[in-house]
Amino acid sequence: MPNATRKQLAYLGTALQELKQQHRYFHLRVLAGEQKPVATFDGRKVINLSSNNYLGLASHPKLRAAALAAIRKYGVGAGAVRTISGTMRIHMDLERQIARFKHTEACVVFQSGFTANAGTVAAILGKDDLIISDELNHASIIDGCRLSKAAIRVFKHKDAADCAKICEETKDWPGHKLLITDGVFSMDGDIAPLPSLCGLAEKYNCIMMVDDAHASGVLGRNGRGTVDHLGCHGRVDIQVGTLSKAVGAMGGYVCGSQELIEFLYHRARPFLFSTSHPPSVAATCQAAFTLLASRGGAELVEKLWENTRYFQKGLTEQGFPPSGSETPISPILVGEAAKAFELTGELFRQGVFAPAVGFPTVPEGKARLRAIVTATHARKDLEKALDTLGRVARKLAIIH
Repeated sequence: MPNATRKQLAYLGTALQELKQQHRYFHLRVLAGEQKPVATFDGRKVINLSSNNYLGLASHPKLRAAALAAIRKYGVGAGAVRTISGTMRIHMDLERQIARFKHTEACVVFQSGFTANAGTVAAILGKDDLIISDELNHASIIDGCRLSKAAIRVFKHKDAADCAKICEETKDWPGHKLLITDGVFSMDGDIAPLPSLCGLAEKYNCIMMVDDAHASGVLGRNGRGTVDHLGCHGRVDIQVGTLSKAVGAMGGYVCGSQELIEFLYHRARPFLFSTSHPPSVAATCQAAFTLLASRGGAELVEKLWENTRYFQKGLTEQGFPPSGSETPISPILVGEAAKAFELTGELFRQGVFAPAVGFPTVPEGKARLRAIVTATHARKDLEKALDTLGRVARKLAIIH
């Protein structure tokens, strides 16, 4: 018999009822089969506009072959944390490969992008230090800032002038200072003003850190990220990326100087206390970076952008207001959370999966659908998705 909720946890049921009343409660959609542009969720075949699988690598034959070969050679698990006996040669080879790809001295792989951000910030700063952070930075950055116990100052989103004001006000801060931003912001799809922020970091002696999760495999030459895209090589001290989105597998990484990486070996708690990646995952990531660095990788990135331009132009033609996105993330702004969830539910019933996002992920009154196209979407599927989006949104009086 399943355990019933004891009275000590009864308040959780009350909280769930409140979420339902506020139209913020959701059910997990269950995927049957592969993460593809047209996929089956909850038994329904839908056009999938919900995936971070930007380049379609999650089911790429070269990555599959690499994973299977690694299982045959190394088994299914590493068996320990990296600092005991869980560092395999394949882990070190992957980290050297990523460092070369990103044009940095060294790299360390974490179990997720979230732990890469949170673990790094918490490791390098302490209570006497200062963090200057964009107001829309990812939750993993926010958690890392809190864990570090450093003082935190927040600047207005992408506002270099406001950031400069804070830098000037804190120019005599006695401890270390970190200026941190997302490279691409995950809910709006806009790009950080990285050259201006790097200039401020240099002027005010701040460590410069960028979370490039949604830029990895998307921006820059062959998907090298915002640092490459905006010509900021040598100006960013810490680059965080993910292996879970465009790379198609799982994990996160930090790139920087050899000293930074060696310090994280000793002080980053997620690295110290988590079992290392299965060898099949490491091999999959190696195959992905080999592909990215090739002509085939460049072609995939260009196809991603071709589909993005088509889809975002189509949204405007359907009557949706411009979102301001500069990347394949295409927010469809609705406003009221209840209306956004109604829209996503009706779309799903008509064969399009574009999830609604409301508070606290985005501010009150700014609920939206977050649609993401990939390099592997067929034009006919994008056409059908756009037609369905427009038709359903007009039916619900979201657009006219």
